[in-house]
Parts: sequence; C-alpha cells; structure tokens
Amino acid sequence: MLIGEYTHTIDDKHRLTLPKKFKSELGKKVVLTRGLDYCLFLYSQEEWRRIAEKLKKLPFTQGGTRGFTRFMFSGAAEVEVDKSGRILIPENLRRFAGLKNKVVLAGVSDRVEIWDEKKWRSYTQTVEQQGEQLAEKLSEVGLI
Repeated sequence: MLIGEYTHTIDDKHRLTLPKKFKSELGKKVVLTRGLDYCLFLYSQEEWRRIAEKLKKLPFTQGGTRGFTRFMFSGAAEVEVDKSGRILIPENLRRFAGLKNKVVLAGVSDRVEIWDEKKWRSYTQTVEQQGEQLAEKLSEVGLI
C-alpha cells in the first residue's frame, strides 16, 4: 500500500527521485498519467492494467465514459525508474500539473499523486477545513 507524503525537487533534466518506499512498491517501470485536481497519477504496471481493464468494461456509448477514458489513456506514459530511483516527467504532464521545481508525492493507496507543492498545500488546507462535512458523508455510506 502506498502511503505518506514527501516533498522533492524536479531536477534540471525534469527527473524526479521517488522515495525508497514508493520505488520498491512500484517496480522498475511505471505508468504516469494526468490525474484529477490537476495532479499526476503514478501507477505500478500491475495496477495500471487493473484500471485499464475496468475502463475497457465501461460502455463507450456514454459521453462521460469516453471523455474520462481519453483523459486517462491519452495522457499516459510508460516511464522507467532509473538506477537512482528517478523518473523523467514528460513535458505535457509537467505542463498539465503545473510542475516546476518543488513537488509533493502523496501515497494514496494504489497510486502516487504528484502535485505542485503550492497546489498541494492549498488543496490540503481546503480539505482539512471540510473535515466535519467529509466525516458526515463517510458516515452516511457506512465507512466510519
């Protein structure tokens, strides 16, 4: 399970070093794609295959399904983790997420999210302020 929050820097060659915990769980080849909320999603190949299978089963006749599938697949890139534990972040994905220098890698169970540090701080501040409402919604569906 991918958990934790780490702040790292993207180097001049657009490489990002993965935390050791993430590197060991993700493997030597990973899939990087556009995520929700203008971050990037990083998956192990095994997890990406599971997601791809689920998306393929959705009815392509629905516009929302087609749009989301296009969003996930067209933005995806297979990326190798080098011997130093770094990945190269393609230009289109850096631009999408607004990544420049400082980023936050957040473990979110089955994926790692890569955020611009300022966007992450703003996002988490907003979520923290909504804690009570979120707890109520989770209680309604029986999670807490």
